[in-house]
Amino acid sequence: MKAQAVQTGQRMAPMADQAKLATAQRIEEARYWAAPRLEDAAHRVEDQFAPRVSSLLTTAAHKIDPSPAKSRRWPVMVLFTGAALGAMGYMFYRRNAQQWTEHMKDSASDASRWVSEKAGRTADSTEQATSKVSDKADEAARKLP
Repeated sequence: MKAQAVQTGQRMAPMADQAKLATAQRIEEARYWAAPRLEDAAHRVEDQFAPRVSSLLTTAAHKIDPSPAKSRRWPVMVLFTGAALGAMGYMFYRRNAQQWTEHMKDSASDASRWVSEKAGRTADSTEQATSKVSDKADEAARKLP
């Protein structure tokens, strides 16, 4: 009987190895299938279920809290302060824009006056050069017989 059990064990060993490999493969496939589903479920709990539970617990805590309600005056003060700072910033912006425009007008008139003076000097120097060339041409014409 012992010999028959050993013989049966030897015959069953390859089948057991094959079953072991098949089982390992099935477990790995199950893990590949289950991992994304578990992650999706975790995100759903985090995104849908947890906020509801948190809201429920917060509401319950506020209902049973014996301390008086806190003042909500500071958000209004922050709002008014922000509006005042925005208005001041706008006024400074408008004033600087007007000053910049006036400065640019002055600069433009200075530039136009400078160009006009340069044009006048250039015309004078051109006229002098022309008269010198004309005088030399007349002189050369007189020398020619």
